[in-house]
This record gives sequence, C-alpha cells and structure tokens, in this order.
Amino acid sequence: MTTSTRTSAARERLLRTASALFYAEGVHRVGVDRVVTAASVTRATFYRHFPSKEDLVVAYLRGVHEATRSYVGPTPGTALLVRLTDATAEELCRPSYRGCPFINAAAEYPDAADPVHRAVVDHRTWLTDVARDSFAAAGHPTPDEAAARFVMLRDGAMVAGYLGNGDAAARDLRTGLEELLAGPRPR
Repeated sequence: MTTSTRTSAARERLLRTASALFYAEGVHRVGVDRVVTAASVTRATFYRHFPSKEDLVVAYLRGVHEATRSYVGPTPGTALLVRLTDATAEELCRPSYRGCPFINAAAEYPDAADPVHRAVVDHRTWLTDVARDSFAAAGHPTPDEAAARFVMLRDGAMVAGYLGNGDAAARDLRTGLEELLAGPRPR
C-alpha cells in the first residue's frame, strides 16, 4: 500500500466519521479531538488533510451536496423534481433524520463571509437553479417563482419532518410539488 493510498483512506475515514458526528450532534458540539479519536487517526494526520475544523465542515457539506447531485441527475424537468422530492420525502421518514445538513450548518454559521455559510449558499443556489431549469423544462409559466416556492416548501418540509411528523411533512411536500407543477392559480 502506498503512502497516498493510506493518506486518502485516512482522509475518507476522517470525513465519514466527522459527517456522521456533525449530522447527529451538530457541528459546534463536535470538536477535532473527538473526530480524531473516533476516526482512529493522529492530530497530525487530521491537519495534513484539513488545515482547520472549518475546512472539514466545508468538505462535509460538499460531500452532502455531491450526494444530492448524484441522485438528482443531469436532465431537468418534471422527473428530476419528482426524484428530488421523493428522495427528500424518504429522508424525512428515516428514524435517524435530524434535519437538513445545510439548514443546520447555516444556523451554526450565520456569518455570510464564513466559508461554511458560503458552502450552504452555494448548495442552495445550485438547488434553486436546478428547480428553475426543471420547472422551465416542464413548461411552467413562471419557473423562477415556482423554483423559489419549491425550495421554500422543501426547507419547510425538512424542518417540519425533524420537529414533528415526517410522514405528514413528506405527504405535504409531494402535494406541494403537484400543485406547483399544475401552475399558478388565478388570483
């Protein structure tokens, strides 16, 4: 085994361990020492891969972002919105569901200049763009408006799922998407 393989394996172990701890307990509650111990690496190994805890948090959020991108798929449209909604709805109903990692991180890092907060904003910008492109591809007359409402609906469902009944939040999220896809109601 080469050094780079060991290094890469250690980095992935650190990231997996930190991701699980950050999601379960919150970013600020989990210190570097806890991650190092749980991942069975040295502090030197940690700092070789992540110059700071903030760098680790950003890597964690980027990993969640990439996972989301992978199940969304590349082609915008109704099918993409349904996949995203179904994946979110399934998440809400998991016994270990603890809310949206991005909403949680934004609450812990409110400073807009902070790299962690910027990682949250980058994800949300991507999500809004994907939703807008998908509503446009589906022929929605106001895709920007529909995308903004969809993201807000998804945020609300994720918070409601954590604080209350995941099944009801999932059902409401799916119903909300159906209503958005039907187009705007006359005023």
